[in-house]
Amino acid sequence: MKYYIIAGEASGDLHASNLMKSVLKKDTSAEFRFWGGDLMQKVAGSTPVKHYKELAFMGFLEVAKNLKTILKNIKFCKSDIENYNPDVLILVDYPGFNLRIAEFAKNLGIKVVYYISPQLWAWKESRVEKIQKFVDEMLVILPFEKDFYKKHAVDAHFVGHPLLDAISELEPLDIQEFKKDNRLNQKEIIALLPGSREQEVAKMLDLMLSVRSEFSDYQFVIAGAPSLPKSFYENYVDENVHFVSNKTYDLLRSSKAALVTSGTATLETALLNIPEVVCYRGSRISYEIGKRLVKNIKYISLVNLIMDQEIVTELIQKDLTTKNLVAELSKILNGAKRQEILRNYELLREKLGGKGASDHAAEVIVNG
Repeated sequence: MKYYIIAGEASGDLHASNLMKSVLKKDTSAEFRFWGGDLMQKVAGSTPVKHYKELAFMGFLEVAKNLKTILKNIKFCKSDIENYNPDVLILVDYPGFNLRIAEFAKNLGIKVVYYISPQLWAWKESRVEKIQKFVDEMLVILPFEKDFYKKHAVDAHFVGHPLLDAISELEPLDIQEFKKDNRLNQKEIIALLPGSREQEVAKMLDLMLSVRSEFSDYQFVIAGAPSLPKSFYENYVDENVHFVSNKTYDLLRSSKAALVTSGTATLETALLNIPEVVCYRGSRISYEIGKRLVKNIKYISLVNLIMDQEIVTELIQKDLTTKNLVAELSKILNGAKRQEILRNYELLREKLGGKGASDHAAEVIVNG
């Protein structure tokens, strides 16, 4: 069959590439045309129609500034789908763009599959109506999402979380070799994952590194974002603060604990079995707007949302202080709190259904 896939972000490229591998196992003559990145290109053996780096506009202001480009991309995408005439359209998250394409494709009579649901349970719940009308198969990766869609008369398939697939495929790591290759010393590592956008990273790193005098027996290593140049991090680096780029999973696997800005990274850290403290501080205006937009959400980290209880500590806004960071980081480096978190991580993996999300999703897509 012919498959048209749209992934608009780096995480979508990863999960879509694994999905493509699984589709090929079940449909060996599958043809792909796709919007995505280098990982999808490696599987398909062809270049993307558009690379996700051309599509990743984040935040209200950035979207507004680039609205003309976004509308042009939507128009081009519709034309390209019509010309390719796929058997199946697979949409990977990226809702602002993909829900518009879903409506167009459905009206052409193309089967529409949505893999990795937009977080409609947190905000913009009204978009469920578009899912009801224009999506034939909704494949969700968080266990509570199935119940959310059931409430809205959508029979979603829970396929498991694809991060478990990605993590299960990692090669074994020699921690001493990792330290040597990255010019790190022999102290145990506290990993810092401050995000990926310049303003956010600067703010979070100042806060995260404010604890360093209390943890002189450890070295702090920053997970550098591929979107930021090496020079950006040089203001933060010294003999006991280092950074590595494009090696976040290896850094986490080499670490004793981590301070993590809220986002998918909180779940990745947990699935790699590293105790963490979740950190978030936005501008007061952004935070107040966000609080009013997001409904009925008790936690900001995916770990706690999935488990429906506070497994990892979240320090948000005024609670994100040096004093609180020192206290919480101390608890997870040694002792009872650390062991409790590691036990709960085992339950988290069970709740996510184990590996195989890509294969389960491909089964629904290929065989219906």
